[in-house]
Amino acid sequence: MDFSIYFFAANDENTFGERYRFILDVARTIDSLGFKAIWTPERHFQEFGGSFPNPSVLSAALAVTTERLELRAGSIVLPHHHPVRVVEEWALVDQLSQGRTGLCVATGWHSGDFVFYPENFDARREVAFGNIPVLRRLWAGETVDFPGPGGQTLPVRTYPRPYRSELPLWIVHSSNPQTWLTAGELGTNVLTLVDSWERLEANIAAYRKARAEAGHDPETGVVTLGMHTYVGGDEAATRSLVAEPVRRYIDTFLAQKSNDAGSATMTAAEKAEMAKLVAEDFYQRRSLLGTREKCASVVRRAQSIGVDEIACMVDFGLPFDTVLDALPALDRLRAEFAATSAPRPRPRTAPSAGRAPSAAGAAVAAGATSNGMAWYYEDGARHT
Repeated sequence: MDFSIYFFAANDENTFGERYRFILDVARTIDSLGFKAIWTPERHFQEFGGSFPNPSVLSAALAVTTERLELRAGSIVLPHHHPVRVVEEWALVDQLSQGRTGLCVATGWHSGDFVFYPENFDARREVAFGNIPVLRRLWAGETVDFPGPGGQTLPVRTYPRPYRSELPLWIVHSSNPQTWLTAGELGTNVLTLVDSWERLEANIAAYRKARAEAGHDPETGVVTLGMHTYVGGDEAATRSLVAEPVRRYIDTFLAQKSNDAGSATMTAAEKAEMAKLVAEDFYQRRSLLGTREKCASVVRRAQSIGVDEIACMVDFGLPFDTVLDALPALDRLRAEFAATSAPRPRPRTAPSAGRAPSAAGAAVAAGATSNGMAWYYEDGARHT
């Protein structure tokens, strides 16, 4: 099991300069430890994640600050960008880092973000996934034709050339089970959260099966699972420490979702109850929040269903010094699983990737997806 660090925070009392210095401090620290990668997202025009308008710019700084960490966009909203520009920017980062880049592709979800290419909003999935082969061709050095002025076709080969010829790619999964099948068919990795452990296991099995059917090695695809993370020495103290930051984090998710033009309005009471459900479920079942023993049991569960990497979401409102001081404890957890990795289960016949959690699971499962959608399941029904 690999461990990486994932940034995706709401703004807080810290200045933007303080936040960027904190990210660099975390990167330097984990670069000296055994972590696999650092993820920085793309977000626009919102408080939630507003420190991250362009992961390639931030990754360029990280490239010259670190020596070993992989530098990943988590994620880049491909419908906001021309694929040529994406490859140009990330090839430069790849050269600065000597081959340590990786991209996770997202479709976008918030209608207010689509001041970039507004015509792409309705077809955002087709645009995002359809451009993945284009990214690969450009990255490999092929010449690709694009529409130019006056109806002419312009052949393009991008520069600088990247340090390595193959671009590691993930697709972010939020709520659509078809995304797992698409990732399998395209031969990409997957970045996801866990809403239900049963659902995640089914999705991973369906993904491995889709990879095999498309001619890709089913064992080489990487499933990366994002989890809120703080490893403490005492359960009660840790719970008290993270309770308010998690509540604020969920509140911001819900506020941004309710501002989306396509979302149903939630009352203040509904938001409060939703935040309470999500925060409790995060802590009890779907996070690395707690003692090392508690967190290790969650990692073992993820490992048993075929997760390859945990992306530790450490930046959810805790004081920066608190996060930095806790990194050695997290690294000890990481080291435990680096030394005792279990074989991945072989692909099996999967139940429907879109089914509700089984009765064997919790009666209520709740969460907020990586693209901001809040939801919960109760008695097998999904509510948003």
